[in-house]
Amino acid sequence: MKILFIDRDGTILQEPADEQIDSFEKFHFVPGVISALRFIRQHTDYRFVMVSNQDGLGTDSYPEADFWPTHNLMLEILAGEGVTFDDILIDRSFPEDNLPTRKPGTAMLTAYMNGACDMSCSYVIGDRQTDAQLAANLGCKALILGDGMDWAKITEIVYAGQRMATVKRTTRETDIDITLNLDGTGKSAIATGLGFFDHMLEQIAKHGSIDLDIRVRGDLHVDEHHTIEDTALALGEALLQALGDKRGIERYGFSAGNGSAVAPSASPSASPSASPSASIPSASPSASYTLPMDDCLCSVALDFGGRPWLVWDAEFRRERVGEMPTEMFLHFFKSLSDAARMNLNIKAEGQNEHHKIEGIFKALARAIRMAVRRDIHHMQLPSSKGVL
Repeated sequence: MKILFIDRDGTILQEPADEQIDSFEKFHFVPGVISALRFIRQHTDYRFVMVSNQDGLGTDSYPEADFWPTHNLMLEILAGEGVTFDDILIDRSFPEDNLPTRKPGTAMLTAYMNGACDMSCSYVIGDRQTDAQLAANLGCKALILGDGMDWAKITEIVYAGQRMATVKRTTRETDIDITLNLDGTGKSAIATGLGFFDHMLEQIAKHGSIDLDIRVRGDLHVDEHHTIEDTALALGEALLQALGDKRGIERYGFSAGNGSAVAPSASPSASPSASPSASIPSASPSASYTLPMDDCLCSVALDFGGRPWLVWDAEFRRERVGEMPTEMFLHFFKSLSDAARMNLNIKAEGQNEHHKIEGIFKALARAIRMAVRRDIHHMQLPSSKGVL
């Protein structure tokens, strides 16, 4: 049995400033919630359990007559859309009472903690840190509205799964731990021992809306090569794992916002060991993003089509940017494309070397963000071959 433990105020109904929905003037649904709950109800076997704190309900500060009319109207409207709750649990205490029934306490939920409920596949859906703590106390996962998480994203995750991967890569040269969440909000914790490299990897998380945790212990007493190369291999493997069977993803797409789609320019063939400005010919990459950064213009196109290939058209006149040798930029992206099994086409032009490489990483992040976008209404494999 899988459960969605769903908060009410701030999650189903918009929460007013005084935190009490005690009149019809304060009665407003959170945008997207009705269609989201209807889709989840129709297409999954999750049970719906409402769990709500209603401070002092039944006391002079919150009379019952002020609560039930709007609550019952909410239930009536939702039922008309095919959304019903298997259980409704309301705690009436005040925060200062410190009762175990009050979220994030679990005393109201003991019936679901006897082993019959699959907590590993269940979620708490809410809008506060107390909802996240309730999930931790129950041993299930949390989906918290805000900071990039809305009801459309919640529906996608509940229906199609959260795309996460953990990769550990250990050799005699490096020890790497990576955790990646493609359905994240851009949070990152990066520590490779190379400050500029950390800054670039943070761009992938921030501008790709990917949660990314990377911990690297490398043989920097030798040089930077193994740390950079092995991080790229582990990150590419994490991307590949998190994508899963790739059903429903865009795979490729088009740029939006401040970018514009570009066609990759023809370039002479060369081997990966050639100079940094050499190109490795590619099949047609498809998700492309062009990004300006002051004097520089950087374009990245990619295709998660299962075939690794790199086209590289960028030249650096400095030996290093930060602690990173510029010769390692090509090597990083070649290793990344190999491990992620993606076509990757990169072009950068401009004068400032820092801006140039940072623009490339930001454009890569935006291209990834487009290509991994998932459509739960068309959960098909984006290939006529039937496999990617």
